[in-house]
Amino acid sequence: MDLSRAWPDLVAFLAGAAAVLAPFFWAGGASNAAQPLLVLGALLLVSALWALLGAGGASSWVTAAFGALLVVSPWAFGFDGSAAAAWTAWIAGAATVIVTLWTASQIRGRARVNA
Repeated sequence: MDLSRAWPDLVAFLAGAAAVLAPFFWAGGASNAAQPLLVLGALLLVSALWALLGAGGASSWVTAAFGALLVVSPWAFGFDGSAAAAWTAWIAGAATVIVTLWTASQIRGRARVNA
């Protein structure tokens, strides 16, 4: 595994891990936050792990979509009043979206230059 190319997937993996672990450690008080954080975090984990293992995996656009859903989840599921859960979702989702979209644009730019 080449970490110089896999760092966006590693960031997405860590963001997914943070979302999955949040209900158990620092955001346990928000009962309505547990399910969205677990499900979206697990989707992010699987997507990133699949790409890290070199199995092709989901495209960076799919990973960015999971991150965007994570950003919107506090408002959609009504846990924006729980600071720990909401900030976990916002930071993990935003980090994933920014890194994956930046990487996707870099790859697309290189493809245009090489064509």
